[in-house]
Amino acid sequence: MAEDVTGSGGEHAERRRRQRFVAKRWGNACFWVLVDGERLPLNDLSLEGFSMPAGSPLPEPRSFPFVLQIEGIPDEIRGEARTMNFVVGEGGGQLGCRFVSFVGEGDARLHEWLTVHLISTATLRISEKEAAAIVAGPSLI
Repeated sequence: MAEDVTGSGGEHAERRRRQRFVAKRWGNACFWVLVDGERLPLNDLSLEGFSMPAGSPLPEPRSFPFVLQIEGIPDEIRGEARTMNFVVGEGGGQLGCRFVSFVGEGDARLHEWLTVHLISTATLRISEKEAAAIVAGPSLI
């Protein structure tokens, strides 16, 4: 069971309303984030934010520049994110982050990436239109 250890009494708890997608394809990480020169595999990703592995909680929330990458594609998405929460779970912790802004058309590119990811990992056949609606819609979980 996960435990929120932000120490903020929930003040900075993650509040994503959009569907989150596991950032793996066929068991391997397919979405990555560059933060402070370090490339980390993402745990999950949505139009609102992402979570990544972290060894310990930050003393306080902070904003930081990021670069998102998708395995096998030279394209990148740049922007700024803000730390929201830290959750201790099996195998270590994860840091939840919320997007603050994107450079250029980063938000549209992220929507495209997630749509293609959903189509390629769905166990049932799904159309591009259906996948795009799921990506843009509310959380199904």
